[in-house]
Amino acid sequence: MAPDSPSNLDPELRARLLQEAKTPWRGLRRGLWLAFTASAAVGLATMAMRSASGDVVPASDLLIQVGALSLFGVLLWKDRNVAVDNDR
Repeated sequence: MAPDSPSNLDPELRARLLQEAKTPWRGLRRGLWLAFTASAAVGLATMAMRSASGDVVPASDLLIQVGALSLFGVLLWKDRNVAVDNDR
């Protein structure tokens, strides 16, 4: 295809392909961040229920769950913001 020839691609398809080239594997990454965030939230909820029933929950385990929830939540948030910034 010569550089001067017009593109035969649909403009919407071209825009989607350019977006995918800028942020490859975005869907998979966001799915993983969402799954890890949900897993940390379920773990934290389980620890809260154990604590409410009178069981002793080690502080280190609680700290790990809170850290994981925070980390993966921030990664999910930043991945969303990067996608919004690329559209401008």
